[in-house]
Amino acid sequence: MLDVVVIGAGQAGLSAAYYLARQGLTPEIDFVVLDANPAPGGAWLHRWSSLTLGAAHAVHDLPGMKLPPSDPGEPASAVVGRYYGDYEKTFNLPVHRPVKVRQVHAGNISPDDAATSSPALAPLVVETGQGEFVTRLVINATGTWDKPHWPHYPGVEQFTGRQVHTHDFRSVEDFAGQRVLVVGGGTSAVQFLLQLAHAGVETAWATRRPPEFTPRAFDPDWGRDVEARVNARTAAGLPPLSVVGVTGLPLTEQYMAGISAGTLVSRGPLKRLGAAGAEFADGTGFAADAVLWATGFRASMDHLRPLKLREPGGGVLMDGVKVAREPRLLMVGYGASASTLGANRAGRAAALAALERLSVPAPA
Repeated sequence: MLDVVVIGAGQAGLSAAYYLARQGLTPEIDFVVLDANPAPGGAWLHRWSSLTLGAAHAVHDLPGMKLPPSDPGEPASAVVGRYYGDYEKTFNLPVHRPVKVRQVHAGNISPDDAATSSPALAPLVVETGQGEFVTRLVINATGTWDKPHWPHYPGVEQFTGRQVHTHDFRSVEDFAGQRVLVVGGGTSAVQFLLQLAHAGVETAWATRRPPEFTPRAFDPDWGRDVEARVNARTAAGLPPLSVVGVTGLPLTEQYMAGISAGTLVSRGPLKRLGAAGAEFADGTGFAADAVLWATGFRASMDHLRPLKLREPGGGVLMDGVKVAREPRLLMVGYGASASTLGANRAGRAAALAALERLSVPAPA
């Protein structure tokens, strides 16, 4: 039986694995990392090629090894994939891929221990397409990429054009000669609008609320404030807000130019879709050939359903990385650590919490 199974090899999962090894756990014997992707890179592996390193939000260094100097014009997916792959090799991290986790559930206590042991001390069973992994603890680091959020609007089924989510976006060339409605108030929506406009594509922007551009410096103080606001919700068992709902949008020179050009000016909330386009809440319309849903993601946690983690408020009650309902589970990439801001710290916290729990002797 393993001590720890880490699910996910993105930033948070690799950070957790690094600290587990640094604190003395032996790769492949004491812990493994399971990754559903075919290659290193986490969610970055799936980003569109036009998202270059220079255009992406900051790629944070992993603990113990800085991101080497890279061409800002190179696709971020390639840069991060190469960096994560080198990181796994450098620190001999036991990443198994591609391994898709189907579900995590409680195992059985041996008959000899059943009379004296708590059910919480039973092992967890991680079921995958390549067999089962039995472990004392799980660090879940699956993030959000595998759970795109598709909001429902009246008439969406009648729309005859193409509908694409950020998850499946590949290139602005796919929309050449079309009129594109972009839905969503986050960074991806803004980047899509600018790229489409640069390619000569006519766009309209729908947001539920006015875009929250902020001139505030995205510095460590800002980061701590963001984490505190997200953690306040998860500590109450409420679902985390979207990233932009907490961070706002940085008012960069590029974004200011887009506002001046009219590209980054929202038409307001989307009211409905029809066969040939969109109607906004103010009664105006837009004849769209395609809808690009830049509407974010939700926590990828379907495989954890057997553990029954949800609170009445719909979220998972958290104390940092600890899950209130399940002492054998630690979660990173949920809440504040779903962004690159807090992923490294959360990985370290999960590793240390796992070691603390592993060292606690079973009750007599």
